[in-house]
Amino acid sequence: MVAIRLRHPRGVTTLDVDPDSQTVDDLQVLIFSATEIPPSEQDIKFGYPPKPLPATSGLLSSIPITRGEQVIVTSAPYAAAPPPRPEPTPPPSIKSLNQTLSAPTPPSAANEVGEESVALPGDAGHLQLRVVPDDNSCLFSALGVVFEGGIESAQKLRRVVADEIRADPSTFSDAILGQPREQYIRKMLEKDAWGGAIELSIFSKQRVDYKTEISSFDVATGRCDRFGEGEYDSRCILVYSGIHYDAVTLSPLPTSPPAFHTTVFPVYDTSLLDAAERLVSQLRAKHYYTDTANFDLRCAICRVGLKGEKAAQEHAKQTGHASFSEY
Repeated sequence: MVAIRLRHPRGVTTLDVDPDSQTVDDLQVLIFSATEIPPSEQDIKFGYPPKPLPATSGLLSSIPITRGEQVIVTSAPYAAAPPPRPEPTPPPSIKSLNQTLSAPTPPSAANEVGEESVALPGDAGHLQLRVVPDDNSCLFSALGVVFEGGIESAQKLRRVVADEIRADPSTFSDAILGQPREQYIRKMLEKDAWGGAIELSIFSKQRVDYKTEISSFDVATGRCDRFGEGEYDSRCILVYSGIHYDAVTLSPLPTSPPAFHTTVFPVYDTSLLDAAERLVSQLRAKHYYTDTANFDLRCAICRVGLKGEKAAQEHAKQTGHASFSEY
């Protein structure tokens, strides 16, 4: 048996699987037990960067699924319509995905606040993790939740980045971007291009409409990087787990719908940062992060073993190979 990490809309779960005797169908049953997402509705990805789990009747070892693998599952409730229906069921809208994937984690029976929630003192509400899809656009989706009310604004926010880089060539030079500016802009406009510190700095700039400090908490270390610190009267909070961003919002009750959440806060309210630190500590205790500096990767094309994200980036530059999996 080997342990794999399962990321799902409610958090992170460790599963024990036997790749040499179990199949994808067996894995889907285990995922259902952990998440209550039926196999027919599971959208499963694995590896680094995340890629769809292949449809195969073979063993998990043939994929391969190996020790320490990260598997990501989201719910696609209308992916397969029942055969008796005369008309096909339409695919889920981005609005419905926003409500399901970006909604707060339901409370557990043992804890009415839920494991991804921290109560503020004096009935001031509950600071909650708002999980967004693992689709390589998580930063833009998380900022969409914060600034635009939903993940459907991700592509609009990509255009904000492109426009700002074009407008400020002295700040965003080829050297800063690590590649020619126009090439970087084209990449950022693609829906599967990851965003990071450069993009966060852009959204915290005075020229951009949002004019909000972005406090980004790293789950693994607890460090908080504050983009636009001291420049604005408002603040938003993100959580970074190594290869993924989620939003943090304030709800009146643990199960309040997303429409009732507050996503931008006054900077003078330091109790929210204290609560965010406690929330991040909870997530770290659950190992809700990936150690990108030290995790073991294998190139899916040439099968070379690599240590950490930096080595993977160098390998990609040298070979053009861009598909990796954890092992």
